[in-house]
Parts: sequence; structure tokens; C-alpha cells
Amino acid sequence: MSYFLNKKVLVTGGTGFVGTNFVEELCKKKARVIVPIHSRPLRISNKNITKIKADLTKLEDCLTVCNDVDYIFHAAGMVSAAQMTVNNPMTAISTNLIVTLRVLEAAMKKNVKKILLFSSGTTGYPPYNHAVKEEEMFKDDPAEIYYGYGWSRRYTELLGKFASQKSNLKVAICRPTGVYGPFDDFNPNTSHVIPALIKRAIDKENPFIVWGSGEEIRDFLHVKDLVRGCMLLLEKYAVSDPVNIGSGDEVKIKEIVKIILQNSERKNVKLIFDNKKPTTIPVRKVDVSKAKKVIGFKKMISLQDGLSQTINWFKSSLQ
Repeated sequence: MSYFLNKKVLVTGGTGFVGTNFVEELCKKKARVIVPIHSRPLRISNKNITKIKADLTKLEDCLTVCNDVDYIFHAAGMVSAAQMTVNNPMTAISTNLIVTLRVLEAAMKKNVKKILLFSSGTTGYPPYNHAVKEEEMFKDDPAEIYYGYGWSRRYTELLGKFASQKSNLKVAICRPTGVYGPFDDFNPNTSHVIPALIKRAIDKENPFIVWGSGEEIRDFLHVKDLVRGCMLLLEKYAVSDPVNIGSGDEVKIKEIVKIILQNSERKNVKLIFDNKKPTTIPVRKVDVSKAKKVIGFKKMISLQDGLSQTINWFKSSLQ
């Protein structure tokens, strides 16, 4: 029997990339899903979804959407893509903190049982070259390019711990790595590396210019694996103790580019790596042994399969 069967589950950010995938999976598990609607429409439909118009920067709206809720997956807020980190560093920080504070306060007032908060396994950690473990988060500052955003993700963890200490609210904290998959943001001005590369490949750009050297190392996880890991985390480990949710594998950006171009049926492409364009840290790897130990999580979707699925989804979305 599903842990979420007939439970009333609020998904903040349920119209966004990660949130939409949460809504979709929760519907499969027969949960009663609440989705706040603000500026974007919901992209899926199901009889188990209730939409409520709300602005989550306002406490009264947060109280409304938290009414009689059992669990919350707090996926609302802005993510910090490379261009946003460089050109407009304050937007994501201010929005995320305000919304998180309001949602936590409402959850405490409405006696919500559990909430999952997102920290960051990419921006929050110091710029170490090894696979970082959870206990290393506060050993040093985040990388300079992530400094403000990284500290805001760290503070989210502290807010969650504080809320759990001051109420009966149980808090799960996920530190995700780079996530990709269906419903991602393919806008070239705000997207992360994988959707940006996919869109440009489908658009048949030639020459194909990639920011950085291509030697940058990352850990990428398919969004379906992330959602599954977060559901396990909320169910089994809502103890205000952060857990890395990632693939545990390392891949170079140039290898990602190769897979995307192959799956997009692109041949005879002039590939250029441009070191003059802004990039982030050269290495980000995470240790996922804690996730395996405390919730039994490991990835199920390979990078090759995940990228192929994502490309096919994006193509179908254009029709």
C-alpha cells in the first residue's frame, strides 16, 4: 500500500519542473494533491488534483493551501542557473527565502505532519574536488560564484531545523544534484546546462558552441529518480538531517554534449568549447552512501536512457 494513499499532499511549485513531476507521481499513488496556482498554469490534469489560486509570498495564502494538509513537498521558488548567478544574483535568493519562511510558518500553524525542503548538493557545498559528504557542507564557504545563493540554501536547512524544534512539524531535507528530465525549463535565458544543450541541438545550431572547456565534472540525476528519492526521504527520514540525492556518478560536460548530439541525430556538427563564457565550478561530485543507508535509495535511470527520454519528451512538446 502506498504511503501517500488518500493523504492530502501540498506541492508548492507544482506548476514548475520538479513540482510537476511530484504532482504526476503523487497522482499515481492516489494521493489527494493540492497545487497552488500563481503565474503559471498546471501542465497536467488528474481528478485527484485540487488547484488553489495563491501567492506564496503572502502568509494568508499559505495558510489557505496548508489547511488540513498531511504532507508538503516544497518545490516552489527560483533555481539559480549559471546566467542568473552571474547577472541577477539576488532574485532567486530573496524569492526563495520569503516563500520558504511563509510556507514553514503556515505549516506550523496548521499542524502539517511533514514537509520536505530542498537545499542544494551543487551550490551549497564548498568547492571541493572529491565526492562531498553531508557533514562537509559547513566546513568552508560555498564557491565564490555561488556564494549568496549557496548560503541561502544552507539557511533553508537551518530554518527547517528551527521549525521542527518549535513545533511538531517533521522536516526532511534533500540536497539534490543536477536534475534533468520532462517538464524542465528549456528557455535559453534561464535554463540549466542539459535543457539548454538539448534545445540548441534540436534547433540544429551549427557551429555548436558550449560554454566552458567541456572538462567540467558533474553529477546528473533524472527527475523521476529525484522524486522517488524525495518520497522515500519524507516517509523514512524526516528528521531535519540533510541527505544527498544524486546519481553518485561523475560525467564530463563534453560527454553530455556527445550523447545529446547523437540522440538528436546531429552529424557533421562543428563543436566549439568557449572558455570565455561564464561557467561555474570545475568539479561537483556528491557522496550518496548516506541515501543508500538511511532510505535505500539508488538511481534507476541511466544517463543515456534519461537523456534520450528527455529529448523525445521535448520533441513531443513542440508538436
